[in-house]
Amino acid sequence: MEPPTTISTTTTAKITAEEHDLQKRQPPSPPPPPPVKSILQWWRRWTVLVAVIWIQAFTGTNFDFSAYSSDMKSSMGVSQSRLNYMAVASDLGKALGWSSGFAIAYFPVSAVLFAAAAMGLVGYVVAGLSICWFNTVCFILCFRHFESNHSLALSLVLSFNGISAALYTLGHEVISGKSSASSDIYLLLNSLIPLIVSVLALWPVLTNPNSSESDTNRTQDETRIFIVFNVLALITCFYLLLPSTNTYLASSPRWHFLGAIFLLLFPLCVPFLDYIHRALESCFRRRSSGYAVVNVEEPKILKSNEEEECDDDDDRVVRLGDEHSLQMLVRSLEFWLYYFAYFCGGTIGLVYSNNLGQIAQSLGQNSSKAKSLVTLFSAFSFLGRLLSSAPDFTRKKLDYLTRTGWFTISLLPTPLAFFILAYSSKTYQTALLQVATALIGLSSGFVFAAAVSITSDLFGRSSVGVNQNILITNVPIGSLFYGYMAGSVYDTHASHSTKSVVSDSVVCVGSSCYFATFLFWACLSVLGFVCSLLLSIRTRTVYHRLEQNRI
Repeated sequence: MEPPTTISTTTTAKITAEEHDLQKRQPPSPPPPPPVKSILQWWRRWTVLVAVIWIQAFTGTNFDFSAYSSDMKSSMGVSQSRLNYMAVASDLGKALGWSSGFAIAYFPVSAVLFAAAAMGLVGYVVAGLSICWFNTVCFILCFRHFESNHSLALSLVLSFNGISAALYTLGHEVISGKSSASSDIYLLLNSLIPLIVSVLALWPVLTNPNSSESDTNRTQDETRIFIVFNVLALITCFYLLLPSTNTYLASSPRWHFLGAIFLLLFPLCVPFLDYIHRALESCFRRRSSGYAVVNVEEPKILKSNEEEECDDDDDRVVRLGDEHSLQMLVRSLEFWLYYFAYFCGGTIGLVYSNNLGQIAQSLGQNSSKAKSLVTLFSAFSFLGRLLSSAPDFTRKKLDYLTRTGWFTISLLPTPLAFFILAYSSKTYQTALLQVATALIGLSSGFVFAAAVSITSDLFGRSSVGVNQNILITNVPIGSLFYGYMAGSVYDTHASHSTKSVVSDSVVCVGSSCYFATFLFWACLSVLGFVCSLLLSIRTRTVYHRLEQNRI
């Protein structure tokens, strides 16, 4: 009886081996959904991202200046040059924005948040500083809670800063009607809303980044959820463009505003929807989407890189990609190329938005159409900021195109738009004004959002709060320089024009009011493109090294 027993044992062993090989070939079954307590902790972590979105959406108070600047100029009876000084005062606080980096190092995030809100109540100069403090709070929260996907988080939340003007315009229309452009209502909203939003965001902001799941579980399905958030952001962007259409919502500011608020609240539901999706996936034993492979390996890779950096820290000189102190930063040629590319790119776009009310007025647009242009600029700025996440989604397919390369491409629409404005014919003047405004908003929005990730990549993640605010010191300088030049040209041509009936302010009418300004800005933006191109060439090796560290 021994031979049959031997055959049976051998056959059983073969069957077991075949079953084992078959199981290895099959894709892994989807992980079971986490318990309720775990999903609540995970959801609270995502509420931090939603709170940062709210902060960004309602604290870009410098972007709605052009919506009420014409009314302010008329009521105060000032010249265009003096009006531009008001815009400069709003941006002047950014010259001290680096102080927020030191504040965040010594005080809790919540204290810095409410200090920023308090500054917004005081006045124009300090309000500009408050925006820097709000931004620093948002940067730090993204880095702490989404360390492995901080670039995706930053590009997403910074995109919502671009819709501030559209939201405040909608809020103003709800209170005083579509035909009004009262500067008093705008200023009141600009001072109170950031404080209210800070109070609402306090509970998520106090979330401890270490109170959630382990690192492996923390990064699970993040990419999928970020894609959903970006889709929702796109929907929000196009929804805000409705004022330029003849829809019912466009004619009803109250319902339009409530719809925008709903779109800002809906992201709170996304983590729960993902939880339901995973529960159903586990129930029906569907195939895994493949994120598990990336998420299991990535923390180990990042950890090994950090260990290598620690081992070599004493043996190498500081290079691009390492942490840069203030002294190292100002000695870097790449920083100054980056500085002037921003100065001649994004900053010009910001000054253009500040003058948009007077530009529209000089071309014969009424206050309602001027506000529509502000909304158009805001929506496309939002879209440009959202597109700044493209390097993260296309990194493997377009590995030859670095983040600074994307930055260079984003500067191309700006000189094109200014040449269109300078040489537009009267027949298509209104349409070309809208096209140029959309292009400048798209370009400057990308620059504003991508700059934070570039600063982190080139000069170190830990010091990004200080280094980024050093970079944006170019904003008040550019606001003063470009604004003074535009105001002087405007007033020179206005002296040969007619006086406003309702006040002593002088209004310039005609394409000549900004012709020289548009040409000057176009030439400077070409210079910014050249600086950015040189920066992209000089930093290719840095991004190649960063990509190698991910492999």
